[in-house]
Amino acid sequence: MKNKRFKWSNLYLIAVFVVLYSPIAFLIFYSFNDGGTMNSFTGFTLDNYIAVFEDTRLIGIVLDTLLIALLSSLLATIIGTFGAIGIYFLKKRKTRNAVLSFNSILLVSPDVIIGASFLILFTFIGFRLGFISVLLSHVAFSIPIVVLMVLPKLQEMNDTMLKAARDLGANTWQVMGKVVLPSIAPGILAGYFMAFTYSLDDFAVTFFVTGNGFTTLAVEIYSRARQGVSLEINALSALMFIFALILVIGYYFIQQYNTTKKQKNKKQQHAEAVGMR
Repeated sequence: MKNKRFKWSNLYLIAVFVVLYSPIAFLIFYSFNDGGTMNSFTGFTLDNYIAVFEDTRLIGIVLDTLLIALLSSLLATIIGTFGAIGIYFLKKRKTRNAVLSFNSILLVSPDVIIGASFLILFTFIGFRLGFISVLLSHVAFSIPIVVLMVLPKLQEMNDTMLKAARDLGANTWQVMGKVVLPSIAPGILAGYFMAFTYSLDDFAVTFFVTGNGFTTLAVEIYSRARQGVSLEINALSALMFIFALILVIGYYFIQQYNTTKKQKNKKQQHAEAVGMR
């Protein structure tokens, strides 16, 4: 029975991955099509990829998108990390739960509502739509993601280390830099990567707050797709998929390195404790 159940679970897992990745594989396959359409594959070519690199406007949009993603994820990680620390050290449970509820509202709210809210806000205060409005919006919706990633690491942290550091004369900033931040570093890293990916592929919020003369890759692809299917979009999407895949692989190896480092430290501490006996 166990073997049969295991086989069915594998089959279900394979079916899920086929459904998720078959459209991406279809898109990448036709990015090499010489026919110019996705109706039939007439021959192999790299012209679509060459066209992407020759399109200076598109390259500029890609660089702007990456810049927005890097800056917004960095700012959101800094703000979200200290926000999570502040929530963790709140003494009153009701206050902590209320703040967490407000944080969760942005996570479950539809992107259309968030984008429309930012548009109304920027219009009301007379803020010009463009690079800064997109950056601020991306920072705002990325902060709750970082908080959600950092809080579990804070809850796993050993509070006795904080008390020991204070007993040894460490001030608040020393405790923060020497004890708290190293303990929650994996959560901070995970929050940064999540914020980066959310910002990189966001469309709904960006569509509302972007202005004339500035756009991101998601909005540009949507605009071009409305004019008709272009295999240049397929090639660009394939390149972005490979870039995202490299990020995921890099994050995996960083996590593996951190896990191995923790295990080595635990073994070393155990060996030192045995040696002292």
